[in-house]
Amino acid sequence: MLVHTVYFWLDPNLTAEQVAGFEERLNKLTTISAVKYGFTGKPAATADRPVIDRSYSYGLTLIFDSVAKHDEYQVDPLHKDFVEHGHSLWTRVTIYDFE
Repeated sequence: MLVHTVYFWLDPNLTAEQVAGFEERLNKLTTISAVKYGFTGKPAATADRPVIDRSYSYGLTLIFDSVAKHDEYQVDPLHKDFVEHGHSLWTRVTIYDFE
């Protein structure tokens, strides 16, 4: 199993339409056949604690059966389209992968 978690910091100057387009493409990533489970969302309104970071705009967590499935996802046309059309919308991306 591989868990792939990505955090996006969107450009604060984006229009509502641009954010909606980003969100739509982000949600499509969870439908890629190599993905076993997928989740997207904004920072949760949980209680404040020193270890909580809500500075990001959106998060994506994908679970794969294997590293090979993750690698398959990376070259999927939907993922490539997301990166190609989305990279100008964010100012920062951080990825955490773990097995």
